[in-house]
Amino acid sequence: MPASRTKRTGASAAPPITVEGRQRVVIEGVTPCIDGGRFAVKRVLGESVQVEADIFCDGHDVLRCLLRHRQGADGPWQETPLRALGNDRWRGSFTVDTLGTYQYTLTAWVDPFLTWQHDLLRRQDPQDIALAQQIGASHLAAAAARADGDDRQRLHALADRLLAAAPQDAATVASDGELLALMARHGERRFAATHAPVLTVWAEPVRARFSAWYELFPRSCLQEGQSHGTLAGAEQRLPDIAAMGFDVLYLPPIHPIGRAFRKGPNNTLVAGPDDPGCPWAIGAAEGGHTTVHPQLGTLDDFRRLLTRAREHGIELAMDLAFQCAPDHPYVGEHPAWFRWRPDGTVQYAENPPKKYQDIYPFDFETDDWQALWQELLGVTNFWLDQGVRIFRVDNPHTKPFALWEWLIGDVKRRHPDAIFLSEAFTRPRIMHRLAKLGFTQSYTYFAWRNTRQELTDYFTELAQHASREYFRPNLWPNTPDILTEFLQFGGRAAFMLRGALAATLGASYGVYGPAFELCEHAPREPGSEEYRDSEKYQVRRWDLTRSDSLRDYLTRLNRIRRDNPALHADWSLRFHPVDNDLLLCFSKSPPDGGEGDVIVVVANLDPHHTQTGWIDLPLADLGIDPQRPYQAHDLLSGARYLWQGARNFVQLDPAAAPVHILRLRRRLRSERDFDYFQ
Repeated sequence: MPASRTKRTGASAAPPITVEGRQRVVIEGVTPCIDGGRFAVKRVLGESVQVEADIFCDGHDVLRCLLRHRQGADGPWQETPLRALGNDRWRGSFTVDTLGTYQYTLTAWVDPFLTWQHDLLRRQDPQDIALAQQIGASHLAAAAARADGDDRQRLHALADRLLAAAPQDAATVASDGELLALMARHGERRFAATHAPVLTVWAEPVRARFSAWYELFPRSCLQEGQSHGTLAGAEQRLPDIAAMGFDVLYLPPIHPIGRAFRKGPNNTLVAGPDDPGCPWAIGAAEGGHTTVHPQLGTLDDFRRLLTRAREHGIELAMDLAFQCAPDHPYVGEHPAWFRWRPDGTVQYAENPPKKYQDIYPFDFETDDWQALWQELLGVTNFWLDQGVRIFRVDNPHTKPFALWEWLIGDVKRRHPDAIFLSEAFTRPRIMHRLAKLGFTQSYTYFAWRNTRQELTDYFTELAQHASREYFRPNLWPNTPDILTEFLQFGGRAAFMLRGALAATLGASYGVYGPAFELCEHAPREPGSEEYRDSEKYQVRRWDLTRSDSLRDYLTRLNRIRRDNPALHADWSLRFHPVDNDLLLCFSKSPPDGGEGDVIVVVANLDPHHTQTGWIDLPLADLGIDPQRPYQAHDLLSGARYLWQGARNFVQLDPAAAPVHILRLRRRLRSERDFDYFQ
């Protein structure tokens, strides 16, 4: 044998084969899949998970492709056939109906039976068909060997039927529905490819997707003769908050407030003896993060407030602020948890030029970091034990990512109904990382998006970008820290506009309650977004009975949200053309193709002047017959408009109402259905 040939074929020259070369299927481009499966996607109870992938193989063989899914990490796998979309793209779905985690993956293989059937249906020569019948019968016999009971008997009978069929009848036998179902259950799965890693879904409460938050300082819930409000006073507000339609009551920290370096009114450096200090400066001689401020009441009072809130259909949201006042017990008991400066003092919080002398941040790079983490989880568990299930987390972006993944993961394994709201107004990638790590909802940049282009670009991203699989927005037009320039100078119309946009652009939204109800708009000083006489530093007496209150307006907004499924989710959000840049038009449809009407919102973004324009709606996409008239019912004012065609005129006077929230009736039978003159 020539040496050259020996060199080409010698075993020593060939690399080892480390793959199963008969596994021919490729699975790629899987969605949803967050960072290659590193993080879970999110759904709420009753929602479907629609999974797509590119699945193909070499040659022309026929594939069988399945979506596999299960509840938890140990439950039995269920299988759903994938549907071919064309160009080797496949789709399947499953529904989450239990709180907790689900897993899913995809598996596919070259199916000898389906390939045989595909070829048989194309054959015309009787001799070719007769031979194919024998091959097909062998596939059925092999499947029968893998089956048992009735399935085995039926497969043998169908194999005999196939062999006995005349060539012209073979295709009919091969397409028999019972035969196809049996072969789907017992067909050959050798050399199947399965997507790795297995992917995860967190199934969460519906309130994780659809909620209306109201923020309230209990110390300002004053009763007759009081100078400092209590939890009992907050309890007295529950009927009003429920009547307005809010279902989450968020309380800033209710713990003892430090006395060292306490801030006075308007964040002055010197506090008087009766100044209450800032609730986020947590901890004093009375206790820390698991103690109720004595002036607010007791732990029993808190439990009672929680119970009474649920009786009104309201869930209480607790503030998690992992930081300390200088006189917090942690500072003396665990000095290693803080960063000490060369002069022997602890480094206080600061964001130059802002200084927060009354707040000490934890040093998460301490050698004692594991004990610190365990303590913070213990704080969270303490409030879970009291019955709290919603946490608004203060400044999570200033704590390690790994802490949140560990803490939230542990909590949700034991309490899958827990909800965490991330209060992180920071760079986009940090906000998104926090959402991936487990935060249920996230604050957004909504407060600073004012123009039509800004709103369209930002909310198209939130509703349509792949990040929607894990990033759930919660829209706030104001907070105790944020009084935007738009609200400062826009008057009552600005508050009405921003409240309506928050309530309709987002399935979840919130307001810093009394300040928003009463259109509080005075800044601490020009150019500042801090409130003058901010409730963060002093007790406020709010006159909620004022005639200019937005109470009734907020009540209508929340009723509209509750009654219209289109506003219960965000993914259907679409923006539509208007010939006036100061008008914004968008629509929402019921989620997952459910029952209900389309909602179209038209907003005047100018709080000072009447604006008019023509809007263009894609009627067919919205389920409206373009050839027939349809009703546009303004749910805010009660007015009903008879519209015809895609292009219609609108006029909005901000002094009266800066927004139309229009319900379009899609099932109109005749003009009498409008009740137009009622």
